Amino acid sequence: MNFAAMMLVAMALDLAIGWPNALFRRIGHPVTWLGALISGLEQRLNHPGPGRRGRGVVAALLVIALAALCGLALQAALPSGWPGIVLGGVLAWPLVALRAMHEHVAAVAKPLRAADLPKARHALSMIVGRDPAQLDSAGISRAALESLAENSSDGIIAPLFWGAVAGLPGIAAYKAINTLDSMIGHRSARYEAFGWASARIDDLVNLIPARLSGGLFALAAGRGWVRALRVMAVDARAHRSPNAGWPEAAMAGALDIRLSGPRIYGDRVAAEPWLNAAARDPGAADLIRGLALYRRAMGLGALGLALVALVIWSF
Repeated sequence: MNFAAMMLVAMALDLAIGWPNALFRRIGHPVTWLGALISGLEQRLNHPGPGRRGRGVVAALLVIALAALCGLALQAALPSGWPGIVLGGVLAWPLVALRAMHEHVAAVAKPLRAADLPKARHALSMIVGRDPAQLDSAGISRAALESLAENSSDGIIAPLFWGAVAGLPGIAAYKAINTLDSMIGHRSARYEAFGWASARIDDLVNLIPARLSGGLFALAAGRGWVRALRVMAVDARAHRSPNAGWPEAAMAGALDIRLSGPRIYGDRVAAEPWLNAAARDPGAADLIRGLALYRRAMGLGALGLALVALVIWSF
């Protein structure tokens, strides 16, 4: 089956209607289903003592295997030809966050442009893990742009990539891995050992998509494409994450602003290095420019999927 075409259908559906609130209220969302499973396993298996890391490995593998098997069973039931591609795209649709990502960041940009920092901070709190209470306009813009860049990879390019490679089992397994990492892949006393496997697996499966995402942002940068590639090549590896630095550095170069840098987590200051350090801080207008860059980059991603689909059909 042409998995790339299937992912194009999923993209088109998500772009057109997202995941409707009425549907969410009625049945939830596959990520919330995964979250409930992960939470249940974590409560039962994550207790102090010997074997904590091993139990985390078991929990991660169980969740990933279950997601992949569900995807495999659904894919096996699909009809052949175009009907199967369309139905497969419908099933993959909720695992692509194309529209939601844009809406969440636009919700930060609107009050920020109106200089309403409390509303902008509240909207930002929906998409970042740190407390935005003390952030000024530049800090809000920076955090929103970093989230846009990183989540473009994690929430869009990576699931589409693995869906194009392996169909429904691929995209379902990836979403399970990413949800595991977001829930238990933290360096905290509770999760450092138990979530070790989840974090390492997430790093592995995002190696290619993160670099693809950075490349898409650079290609979408227009005349700034050389600068975007240069910043990505020089600064991406300095990031605390082995993957997030690639799309974030590319976005910093594309917009000619600086991202990352020191940040506050609770009562701790993390001395993170700057990406594109010599550039200026971003503002509300740069958040609007970042959304436009995002739209162009995702359009290029769709074009790439379409080309892959055409190549597959030619054989």
